[in-house]
Amino acid sequence: MTDTTPTPILDLGPQAALVARLTEGVTDEQLADPTPCPKYAVRHVLAHLAGLAVAFRDAGRKDLGVTTDTRPDSTVPELGPGWREELPKVLGEMAEAWRDPAAWTGMTRAGSVDMPGEIAGLVATDELVIHGWDLARATGQPYAPDPAALQACHGFLEAAVDDPGRGEIFGPVVRVEADAPLLARTVGLSGRDPEWAPRP
Repeated sequence: MTDTTPTPILDLGPQAALVARLTEGVTDEQLADPTPCPKYAVRHVLAHLAGLAVAFRDAGRKDLGVTTDTRPDSTVPELGPGWREELPKVLGEMAEAWRDPAAWTGMTRAGSVDMPGEIAGLVATDELVIHGWDLARATGQPYAPDPAALQACHGFLEAAVDDPGRGEIFGPVVRVEADAPLLARTVGLSGRDPEWAPRP
């Protein structure tokens, strides 16, 4: 007798936990510092992470409503007063939602866009990997993303290189050497310069 219970495509837990640890390393003095996202300071990246964690938690649960219908670019997000406690909590809830194999099947919605569950899970992975890099670079923290999440993120971004609609989500691809580390190639595919660093 074989076990026919489906398994999730990817466990978001390790990457979500890594991002949560990065948030703990952010000082109050760094909240106004610039990031690789031109319009976002550190506090905006943190607020965006909080919002997307809730949106993709609910998308994974197929609990569609206000949290999944709001476009991420509708406003520049701002941090709430309890973000240090709330952000790790919702990141954990997001990861737990995507441990259910049902999250990866059927249709769901996030950022007001309807999409298959499998695609939504990969978008969530991309958000965690790339914004984790944004946060680490902006705050001077080391960054080694979960290998499985990084591989999935790279595949997702590589598949979207020739998508005519990618300009609405990502910047132009930043070309890096073919033998560059996978993280650098992935960051370049997201439209970011892998060499970005805060000004001294």
